[in-house]
Amino acid sequence: MLHRFALADLSPTPWKNGGGSTREIVCRPEGAGMDSFEWRVSIATIAQSGPFSVFAGVDRVILLLDGDGVQLQSAGGIHHRLDQALQPFAFSGDEALDCTLLGGPSLDFNVMTRRRTLRAEVTVLRAPTPIAPTPSGLLLAVRGHWQLHADGAAQDCAAGQGLWWDGEAQGWLARPQGDEPALLWVHLANVGADFHEKQA
Repeated sequence: MLHRFALADLSPTPWKNGGGSTREIVCRPEGAGMDSFEWRVSIATIAQSGPFSVFAGVDRVILLLDGDGVQLQSAGGIHHRLDQALQPFAFSGDEALDCTLLGGPSLDFNVMTRRRTLRAEVTVLRAPTPIAPTPSGLLLAVRGHWQLHADGAAQDCAAGQGLWWDGEAQGWLARPQGDEPALLWVHLANVGADFHEKQA
């Protein structure tokens, strides 16, 4: 089933430690909690430095949308400066990460997948791109205006708007409108699938 969303319509949930808030875009399967989801996509506002939650058995991708960014580090060897917008960074949710703000609050895009069943790759599209059908996925316009064509119809998405689908294969032809466009594509695949064949 296809779902439209707008970031402006999503209510923030404050973190228990007071360090920020999360706006959940999708969490599947329906009704799943933080210990049982298969995939989850959200927007986080990091307002102060502090630890990230540990998610055992989960793989994560984070991408800076706005702000000065953060420094991520762990005892396991992660040392990553997330200060360039629209540059995905993948890491294991098993890692106990410390997060240090590099300036003011940081706005981040987050994808989490259950490692035993799914893999996720986040790609930033800036030009017309065919997207092969997949059973699940998400598209979010972050800059410019995008037309998403499928089955002879088009979905229009301005910056901050997007689509997600789950349970029925859906493909697209993504076409940008305007200057400096950027569209986030969350490509989900079952474990063992080949990401190199994700485009039509």
